[in-house]
Amino acid sequence: EDQKQHLELSRDIAQKFNIEFNSPNFLIAPEPLIQKSFARIMSLKNGITKMSKSDPSDLSRINLNDSKDKIINKIKKAKTDDKVLPSDEKNLKDRPEVQNLLGIYSNLSEQSLQVIINEFSGKNFSAFKEKLSDLLVEKIGPISNEINKLQKDKDFIDKILKDGAEKAEVIASKKVKEMKEIIGF
Repeated sequence: EDQKQHLELSRDIAQKFNIEFNSPNFLIAPEPLIQKSFARIMSLKNGITKMSKSDPSDLSRINLNDSKDKIINKIKKAKTDDKVLPSDEKNLKDRPEVQNLLGIYSNLSEQSLQVIINEFSGKNFSAFKEKLSDLLVEKIGPISNEINKLQKDKDFIDKILKDGAEKAEVIASKKVKEMKEIIGF
């Protein structure tokens, strides 16, 4: 959700070009893909600030290259409160950290927030955090393993970057040539 403004600039440029040079749909205006129910993941340390890699505390976020043990530790230390898990979404209003953790679980498990609340209602956080950790490890573990493997193979990364640059050059040069024709260069 917080990256939507960057797409807006691309949208504006595409629309302006298409209108200015009477070329409908030559440049395709990108559309944001934003989940309706949980568009922003908040910090594990403060449920009213967004999760960010620029936060000085590594415990505030889950990194895509975090190990299983790091993920479990971060979720164990994630801020909650002294109350048990709520029985209804309405009871999350003044509990941003709880809402954040439940939302993360809901999205990763692809279940509604109310289904998650029903499963954990009245229970303490340790059982919930254990299940959330397991789910995060299941979803992020393969990504983390692949990142760590690729970081060790610099030649492979260089080859992928070179191949990608060559493919992009072919596509971009064709598009730029068409743009120059439209503009009259």
